[in-house]
Amino acid sequence: MKTIEALKAKGYGVGGMISREVRSGGVRIGFEILDLESGRRGWLSHVNQPLGPQVGKYRVNMRDLEGIGVVAILNAVEGMDVVAVDEVGPMELFSEKFKDAVRKAVESRKLVVGVVHWKARDRLIEEVRARQDSQVYLVNVENRERLCEEIVRNAAEFLKRNGKEGASAL
Repeated sequence: MKTIEALKAKGYGVGGMISREVRSGGVRIGFEILDLESGRRGWLSHVNQPLGPQVGKYRVNMRDLEGIGVVAILNAVEGMDVVAVDEVGPMELFSEKFKDAVRKAVESRKLVVGVVHWKARDRLIEEVRARQDSQVYLVNVENRERLCEEIVRNAAEFLKRNGKEGASAL
């Protein structure tokens, strides 16, 4: 979110989806999906989700993943400067529609800023890592604070090279 907010502050249009944990009484009960452009929210997974693939104590809500998350990614490809995908993880990878949307974003001429969960394994992830135009950062405790600045700087350079000037650059 720090990277997304910094890019927005520079005047770039950022869309896509993020997922984040939801807690109740200090206990994690699931993960929500947020469409960055529309603000629509839904459940990626929940401890009380009755149907869907199971990951640990959670079941994946395929309807919200595809109806909110996938739509957010595809809309960002069409109308934004930057496509954010947070995250590509074990839960999201159950959806072929999600994987297709991520492929479409990566194959577009848009800047994609994504997070890949360290446990995630899929051909899609290997395809993205192998791309000539892909830049991968390993986030750890030592670098996580300064990494945002580096990513924003590299993203702004990419966007300027490709004819996208942020409001602060005008």
